[in-house]
Amino acid sequence: MIKYIEKYPITSLLVISLLMLLPNLDSLVVTIMEARNFITAREMIEDGNWILTTMNGNPRYEKPPLPTWLTAFSSILFGAKNLFALRLPAALMISFSGVFLYLFSKKINLSSTQSLVNAFILITSFYIIGIINEAPWDIFSHGFMLAGIFFLFQFFEENKNVWKNAIYSSVFIGLSIMSKGPVSLYALFLPFLIAYGSTFKFKGIRQKIPALLAFIIIFLSIGGWWFFYVRMIDPESFMAFAKQETSRWGSYNVRPFYYYWSFFIQSGIWTIPAFIGLLYPYLKNRVSNKKLYKFSFIWSIAVVILLSVIPEKKARYLVPVLFPLAINTGFYIEYLIHNFKNLKSKKERIPVYFNFGLFGFIGIAFPIAGYIFLKDKLDHLWLNFGLSSIALFGIGILIIYYLWKKEMKKVFYGTIGFMFAILLFALPLSKALYNNPTFHQISNLKETIELDRGIKSYTFSGLTPELLWYYGEKIEPIYINKEFALPNENQFGLLIEEINVKLLKNLANTHTTELIEVFDLNYFKKKRKRLIVKYYLITKK
Repeated sequence: MIKYIEKYPITSLLVISLLMLLPNLDSLVVTIMEARNFITAREMIEDGNWILTTMNGNPRYEKPPLPTWLTAFSSILFGAKNLFALRLPAALMISFSGVFLYLFSKKINLSSTQSLVNAFILITSFYIIGIINEAPWDIFSHGFMLAGIFFLFQFFEENKNVWKNAIYSSVFIGLSIMSKGPVSLYALFLPFLIAYGSTFKFKGIRQKIPALLAFIIIFLSIGGWWFFYVRMIDPESFMAFAKQETSRWGSYNVRPFYYYWSFFIQSGIWTIPAFIGLLYPYLKNRVSNKKLYKFSFIWSIAVVILLSVIPEKKARYLVPVLFPLAINTGFYIEYLIHNFKNLKSKKERIPVYFNFGLFGFIGIAFPIAGYIFLKDKLDHLWLNFGLSSIALFGIGILIIYYLWKKEMKKVFYGTIGFMFAILLFALPLSKALYNNPTFHQISNLKETIELDRGIKSYTFSGLTPELLWYYGEKIEPIYINKEFALPNENQFGLLIEEINVKLLKNLANTHTTELIEVFDLNYFKKKRKRLIVKYYLITKK
């Protein structure tokens, strides 16, 4: 199996990543970030707001529309309410990123085997997978930027195909900007330039200045036209969003400079290898190519430093570091593959046994531990539990066996298999953890209460994005700028948060209020109040 994978690396990357990601794309609940993006895609299709993007009918210009376009096209093909369709483009971008990290690793002169190791580390890193559910637009921005860097590296290093590489690179970088603005320019591209200049130098760049100028003009044109258009057509809204976004950098979610310095944890199953790979004095004389290791190390650290400078910090903003970190971690994995059998030092062997042995024992223990914790909650999930138990137990045995035999390549692929089994078989078991007895979905509101009573519904001051997404269409507020703007209907439905219910007493002289339903989108007992809304029937006296 390993020989076949390494013989057909790109095909193997695509098949494994797609089998790992696609079958359970719709298993996890919609998050707030997803809901915002899905609503925008829905309104693109329903209202034709393809360029002047909206959410609940209001302008939404925080992000450029390229990923939303792709999501909208996918939903047109497979269904507007189909979570699989809505998440499909982001999942495909993970495969795209894995392929281009492989190609880039090959291009910087790493072996095909090590390049494949790098790509597998990337596509199985925790936040690369979690990005589909947490912040799907980031993977487009950084995936396209990686492709742009792949061609830019060739532009810098080669004297042939200079114009072709410049144009290809500019197109992908432009697509990156059209996915999330200049974020990846700062978080991935600039650190790459720092790392490249520190290791490869910018040799012979003077002869390429005309192509370099064309490169800049093209990527700014592709990436900037939407911003320019919206600025011209709707300047007031655009400037309001621009002011809001820039002000957040220094005043919203502010964290200390060192907040990101546990960044290697975001790689998930590769946390310990990633950490050891960052121990430059230890590893620099052990790797096969010291120059390339220095390049990946500087690139990784430069990403973290530049992100740390910005006061606003969130864990998901660390996604770009996982790209160079995969290459950097690959050097350590390659070192283990070739040298682990001969290592005498316990300090070198113990972290390896602990890291990979841990996943082996988790796999072996899963059938018993999983049954103990989930046995009363596995209705309709027994097939997933059975397949998960068989796969993880078998993989766990193999990991422990090959770890004992010190065959690190097989241990590495066993770890990839462990992650593969988790996502392919075990992910749906997350539904067994749902424990909120008052969960009540809002998506059936229109088909039941509204149609049965022949009324139109409104929201008090706005719905949280998840509720708005599941409601299924735009909904007007009746409380604007701290004043009521009541509809003309004699009777209408009103969705209102608990904190605002007391304000309904202001309608007591003219309307009666009757509580009909409470919608609760919390899947767990721990309640987030923003996911709970009450539905009142409001009737004129």
